[in-house]
Amino acid sequence: MTAPRTAPRVAIIVVAAGSGTRLGEPVPKAFVDLDGRSILSRSLDPIFGLADPAQVVVVAPSSHLQQARDIVEQSAGAASDACGVVVGGDSRQSSVASGLAALLPSIEIVLVHDAARALAPGSLFERVVAEVESAGRGVIPGLAVSDTIKRVDASATVLETVDRAQLSAVQTPQAFPRTELVAAYAAADREFTDDAALIQHAGGSVAIVAGDPLAFKITTPWDLRRAQQLLAETSSASRPSASALAVRTGVGVDAHALDADQPLWLAGLFWPGEAGLAGHSDGDAVAHALCDALLSAAGLGDIGGIFGVDDPRLDGAHADVFVLETVRLLAVAGFAPSNVSVQLVGNRPRFAPRKKEAEEFLSALVGCPVSVSATTTDSLGFTGRGEGVAAIATALIASATQPAAGAVT
Repeated sequence: MTAPRTAPRVAIIVVAAGSGTRLGEPVPKAFVDLDGRSILSRSLDPIFGLADPAQVVVVAPSSHLQQARDIVEQSAGAASDACGVVVGGDSRQSSVASGLAALLPSIEIVLVHDAARALAPGSLFERVVAEVESAGRGVIPGLAVSDTIKRVDASATVLETVDRAQLSAVQTPQAFPRTELVAAYAAADREFTDDAALIQHAGGSVAIVAGDPLAFKITTPWDLRRAQQLLAETSSASRPSASALAVRTGVGVDAHALDADQPLWLAGLFWPGEAGLAGHSDGDAVAHALCDALLSAAGLGDIGGIFGVDDPRLDGAHADVFVLETVRLLAVAGFAPSNVSVQLVGNRPRFAPRKKEAEEFLSALVGCPVSVSATTTDSLGFTGRGEGVAAIATALIASATQPAAGAVT
C-alpha cells in the first residue's frame, strides 16, 4: 500500500476473512454473490462514498487474496492509493490485528467493520466517526431490543426475564481512537466477540449511538435472501421513468392515553421512569403518526387497516416493526420517503434532551430525514391535563409515474 496524496486521519478495517460456514456456500462469505456483486463489493460502497478520505484495509483469506485486491481496486477507483488488502488470521481478533499492523502513521481514528454487514449505510460510518471525535472514546452502533429476553440455564429452564431496556443489539462499524485500540490489542490475553469487549477488558470506555436496521449481519441463507430482497426493492423504488418524479404528501395523527403500569416507548426510544402509553403495541404515538403519514401519502390506507389492532404478533411491538414494514410497503408500491416531520403534543416526557437521538433513530429506520419537535397545549385538553399524548406527522414521498412491478395502486 502506497501513502495517499492526502494523509487520512481515519482508517476503516473491513474484516472479510471468515469462512461463513452457516451460509452454506462453497466460497468464503465475503465473496458470495449478492444481487450480481460480491458481499465484499457491496460492503465497500458506503465507505468510498464518505465525504472525507479514509485509509481502507481489507482483511481477506489467503485463498482469495487476489480476488479481494481486484474487488478493492474496482470499488476504489482513483482512491485506490489509500487502500490495501492483508491476509487474515485464524480468528476475527487476529484478523483485525493484521489490519491494525497496516495502518498509516497519520491515522487517529480506526473503524472496524464486518463485510457481512454489506448494506450498512454511509451515514452510520459518519455517525460513529463524529462521535469518537466528540467524545474521545470508543463508539459502537446499536439497536434497541424489541423481543422479550429470557435468561435460561443449561437445561433450557427459564430463570428470569431480562430487562430489555438495558440491552442493545450491537452492530459495526465500531470506532475507536487508534492509540487505545492498538494498546488493547497488544494487551489482549484471550479472544473477544467484538472490539468493544476487548476495549472494556483493557479498562476503556465505550458509548452506543443509534444503529441502523440495514446494518444487519448476513450469516444464514435467510439473511442473504433478505439482503437480496432489500436491494431488489430499492432498485424498483428508485427506477427512473420517462417523466419527472412525482411528489406526494400525507398527514398522520395518533393519540394514546397514559398508562402508569406500562413502560414508555416514544419516538422509538425507551424513557425510564415515565408513565407509558396504553395500546395493543407499545403505544408509540410518534411512530404510529409517522407511519400513518407515509401510508396516507402513498394512498395505502392507515396503520390500523394495515397492521390490525388485535394481531397477537404485534403485542408490545416497537417502532421498528411498524416503520420498517411501512417503508417496505411504500417501496413495493414504487414510493420512497423524502422527508418526515412529527409534532409531539403532551406535557411529558421532556423531549428536548433526547431530540437528536430520536431523530437519528427514526431517520435510520425510514431512510430519509425525520424531524421531531414537541409542544404543550397550555393545560388545555386531554394532553394539557396530562391524560395522554398526541402526535401529528406530515410526510413527503417521491414516486415514479410508472409504479414498480407488483405495486399496489
